[in-house]
Amino acid sequence: MADATPYSQLLSQVKAGEVYLNDEAAAFHMFKACDARLSDLQDLVNAARRVQNVTGFGDFDMARQLEAKFRSQAVGEPNSIYEVLMSDIDAVKQLREVFSISFKHIAGKDIENANALDYVTEQVN
Repeated sequence: MADATPYSQLLSQVKAGEVYLNDEAAAFHMFKACDARLSDLQDLVNAARRVQNVTGFGDFDMARQLEAKFRSQAVGEPNSIYEVLMSDIDAVKQLREVFSISFKHIAGKDIENANALDYVTEQVN
């Protein structure tokens, strides 16, 4: 099991009903912002996977070592770009769930089932 992070601790508190965001509009918009961030992070993960196929440094032994170093920094080491991005994705997913639970606590419905157009219209009126 992964070590507890501030985000996982917050999620545990929200699930236990100890804390929640008390603003429906903020919960809704933060949930949507998390969706956008997850999409951006996934694009970066895809780019990191492409970087592991680095070539073109030449036929020398040093060139192959350099290619291997770039490859391991992209994917393969504990602090590789890929691992850092996956950690960020986990954090954003946890925050997304915090906002989803907060929205349900306030609005009484799942955020995934909330009609975004109706929700925004209600906020404007």
